Amino acid sequence: MLYYLFEYLKKTYDLPGAGLFQYISFRAGVAMILSLLISMIIGKRIIGWLRSLQIGETVRDLGLAGQVSKAGTPTMGGIIIIAATLIPCLLMARLDNAYIMLMIFSTLWMFAIGFVDDYIKVFKKDKKGLKGIFKVMGQVGLGLIVGITMLYSDEVVVRMDPVAADAGGYRVVETLFVKDNTAPNTYKEMVYVKAPITNVPFFKNNELDYSRLMWFLGDNARDLSSILFVIMTILVITAVSNGANLTDGLDGQAAGVSAIVITALGILAYLSGNSVAADFLKILYIPYSGELVIFAACLLGGCFGFLWYNVFPARVFMGDTGSLTLGGIIAAMAIILRKELLIPLLCGVFLIESLSVIIQVWYFKYTKSRYGEGRRVFLMAPLHHHYQKQGYHEVTISVRFWIVQVLLAVITVITLKIR
Repeated sequence: MLYYLFEYLKKTYDLPGAGLFQYISFRAGVAMILSLLISMIIGKRIIGWLRSLQIGETVRDLGLAGQVSKAGTPTMGGIIIIAATLIPCLLMARLDNAYIMLMIFSTLWMFAIGFVDDYIKVFKKDKKGLKGIFKVMGQVGLGLIVGITMLYSDEVVVRMDPVAADAGGYRVVETLFVKDNTAPNTYKEMVYVKAPITNVPFFKNNELDYSRLMWFLGDNARDLSSILFVIMTILVITAVSNGANLTDGLDGQAAGVSAIVITALGILAYLSGNSVAADFLKILYIPYSGELVIFAACLLGGCFGFLWYNVFPARVFMGDTGSLTLGGIIAAMAIILRKELLIPLLCGVFLIESLSVIIQVWYFKYTKSRYGEGRRVFLMAPLHHHYQKQGYHEVTISVRFWIVQVLLAVITVITLKIR
């Protein structure tokens, strides 16, 4: 909203300083400051409000150190993150941008699922919360919406050379001439196209066309690649949102890990939305995606502000209201930036936590059917509880998980130069 206000003031009155709002870096910085202030100032009031409603965490005794002391701590604190993300985003971002609208929609969609889940747990006193089938249906629904929008909206395009577009058989949305950085005072023809392609290392030009994965279908591969892309979108959103939910088990862990992932996505958004940087790195240039830097800044500020109250000893838990939403946002942004195949690396902590649960459950059932007695690979799953059982303090575990996630995020970014 402020973008349009200051754009009007610049054009009409030539207001000094109003031109700063045309720069994404300036708006992203202001958005992050606003998000931090909102989460830290309003967060305290929200915690007090949650306490007054007696919205406290019910803790089962699993024999973990410090677990009993967490009983009664307010949950549903994800409201703080969501408010601190959406308010600055509405103020600082361009609301006519298709990617911003899609991210706002994804945030509200996953927030609704998480909120209903927490509401059932807290107010209906049903520890199981929303039935798993309804959670999955919600995640699949968002995957369908994001995937179909990416495929059929003419505002969601990539830029490429006309020869490459013709060779790939992609539909051209717009033809334009851009400055050729390799020669002074010259321009070259480029096109905006609809293409089911994504960035991935080790492939030519760091690009993978989904139709190449369906080569065995011959001439039908191009048409059916859209179905494969939507299926991939659904799988990514479901996996990442559930992974973030499983990671939310220690004070500050999920918020800290998510903040690191979001920082990496913000960097990728800037590079993908900047034609000079994209050409230099030889990655897909995604027009208008640079606006996602502002959304990432808002979410990053919200996570940092939430950590003010969520680090050990936590004064509030994010609940599924926060964890499911964070996972859904991260997945949706990765898909929009066409980096979804990098998710196993970028969200490695989420993946490890999820795999630990899958392995634990599978091995227990397998040994029970084979030997008549269930056995375990880990002392407890998810993985962070395994380390708790080994005697590590939860602060130590959380910080080490942050460090691992930083390493994974850096590796993800540098894969852009791997051919």
